[in-house]
Amino acid sequence: MELKDKTLIITGASSGIGAAAAELFAGEGAKLVLGARRQAELDSVADAIRRDGGRAVVLAGDVADERYADALVTLALQEFGSLDGAFNNAGTIGELSPVPEMETENWNTVIGTNLSSAFFAAKYQIPALIANGGGSIVFTSSFVGHANAGMPGMGAYAASKAGMIGLTMSLAAEHGAQNVRVNALLPGGTKTGMAAGDAAVQEFIAGLHPLKRMAEPREIAQSALFLLSDRASFVTGSAVDADGGVSIRLT
Repeated sequence: MELKDKTLIITGASSGIGAAAAELFAGEGAKLVLGARRQAELDSVADAIRRDGGRAVVLAGDVADERYADALVTLALQEFGSLDGAFNNAGTIGELSPVPEMETENWNTVIGTNLSSAFFAAKYQIPALIANGGGSIVFTSSFVGHANAGMPGMGAYAASKAGMIGLTMSLAAEHGAQNVRVNALLPGGTKTGMAAGDAAVQEFIAGLHPLKRMAEPREIAQSALFLLSDRASFVTGSAVDADGGVSIRLT
């Protein structure tokens, strides 16, 4: 029970890595506040947790909306009395295109969903963690835009995820003395809706990894579990690879 009695927020919890994390964290004793845009899918994840004896509440919304970040924290405090951590996992790849051909709307959407959302999350989560004596925040970043791993057509995505790593380091430096740990998790190719497509595309993505496969969502959730648990009590300000070695192949 690595997370026994800890109250955690998970965004992007309706599917993929977020849904896998919700199931895993609940099984480890966490009390969960689940966020995503899709109400029906969120309800389905929470219902499954409750059937297994876990505790979960949901709030649908858009992580790019500052008011939603505030509301998730407020819900955690109202339902469970405190906040111990968050897995800020929601994100988007956006439309893939070279920057000169990219629509400004796409750029703004990707930056808002991936990077501005991290700022909003930290703005409201950190005061609640400090009031509770400390805690842990994990952001889902990416190997794309980090460690020499540039990918064509992914300028907005790379910029947002690289910016998230910079934000992570600043937050860790600012709030370490208040017992708040902040880390970025960098998954490799994972079998989620974002990676959906024809078999040839998935085979190509798998081939980029030395392990020659894509990750299951639960494998990435396991890494997030470590960073949120007391086992990672001396880990902060880090960009933690859970990428099947893809970054070393691209270096």
